[in-house]
Amino acid sequence: MPSTAEKLNPTRVKLTVEIPFADLKPHLDKAYKEIAEQVNIPGFRKGKVPAAIIDQRFGRGVVLQEAINEAVPSAYNAAVSEHKLVPMAQPEVEVTKLEDNDLVEFTAEVDVRPEVTLPDFAAVAATVDNAADVDELIEERIGLLRQRFATTTEVERAAAEGDLLTIDLLAAQDGVTLPDATAEGITYKVGEEKNMLEGLDAAVTGLKAGETATFTSKLVGGQFRGQDADITVTVQKVSEQELPAVDDEFAQLISEFDTVEEMKEDLRKGAEQQVKSDQLADARDKVLEAVLEKVEIPLPEAVLTRELEGRRAEVERQLANGGLTVEQYLANAEDDEDAKDADEFWANMDKRSEQALKAQVVLDVYADEQSIDVSQQELTELIFRKAQQNNTSPQDEINHMMEHNHMPEWMQEIRRGKALAAICAEATVTDADGNAVDTSLAVDPIEAAEEVTAEDEADDEEINA
Repeated sequence: MPSTAEKLNPTRVKLTVEIPFADLKPHLDKAYKEIAEQVNIPGFRKGKVPAAIIDQRFGRGVVLQEAINEAVPSAYNAAVSEHKLVPMAQPEVEVTKLEDNDLVEFTAEVDVRPEVTLPDFAAVAATVDNAADVDELIEERIGLLRQRFATTTEVERAAAEGDLLTIDLLAAQDGVTLPDATAEGITYKVGEEKNMLEGLDAAVTGLKAGETATFTSKLVGGQFRGQDADITVTVQKVSEQELPAVDDEFAQLISEFDTVEEMKEDLRKGAEQQVKSDQLADARDKVLEAVLEKVEIPLPEAVLTRELEGRRAEVERQLANGGLTVEQYLANAEDDEDAKDADEFWANMDKRSEQALKAQVVLDVYADEQSIDVSQQELTELIFRKAQQNNTSPQDEINHMMEHNHMPEWMQEIRRGKALAAICAEATVTDADGNAVDTSLAVDPIEAAEEVTAEDEADDEEINA
């Protein structure tokens, strides 16, 4: 089918496609057959109504419309393939010529992926944080394991640092109790105030079971988050925690190893792998940022607008579920929150969304140029990873994928992940001390695919935190 392509701007193309009636005839025959099977006309068996009678009763135009609607998608896809276009949205189609028994002509305006000239990735440089201290990480993991297997003994003395308490909390403003800020039977370890209310450690230290203290603090959740309230804490129980000694008996209790040395060696391997993985994830982020700085990527305005509106709607939904406004969220955000007000918050959100869309374009172009494919094994591994993350079974994930037609999307995730890993392996990455970071191990397609997806979801996770 003859077609031409007119570039309206760097991201929009107008296709003009002709469908000769020889190519339309199979669709016409199908349309006549379907209509004949649906109508009852005296003197004719169902499904055997001649085309001329259908034209007479319903009009030739109705049949032509059915046939054209059936023929346009395949003709459009053929034109897209012929002119090597990558659509980023649905086309706007208009039939511009209809000459019965001769040809049909239609136009399709569509937003397309822009032509992008990729940089020399060997010239891309990025700096990442120094790798975390493996010994500290091992000690941290051992400390967590000791706490998990610690024994607790209820005591009658006053609460002190490290004790495990059972407490009730009641918050009030101007003497009025706040139902959403009241809780009973909470387990709290003295010294872990950073995870609770400021001033809680000082309030409970020195209290015995049954005693109460009141202090003022900012609420950290619910509809009154960020507001000052008078907090009444009642200690129900004080327990002393005894941590197990780090010896062979402990190693046998928490692992399959017989000695502490064997347990620590296994912990070291895991810690070294985590440290390397964290540094490679940092490298992928920094390399991608550096690449985007080197490439001009015009984006279709309508596509970008739809992306920004979708992200904003999702963030607004999450804030509403938490009973928060943007202003309340910002008032209680971490110190590193880079927005001072709602306008700046949304501006930053829009900028990150735009960068994520540009990153997808770069990775797709690279994957096309390098002919990156996705294997069935890689898709299977991604499915297993998703099942583990979502606490479901692989079959559940497969059913979800098939029901919602997620296979192309998940395959694209992996393809982009492989592209990102390969780009990272080509770039030059150093740590904060100037030492070279080996990124050749970054080519883990599934991990990189998760990184690409996480990049796009990072803002949502921050809102949920």
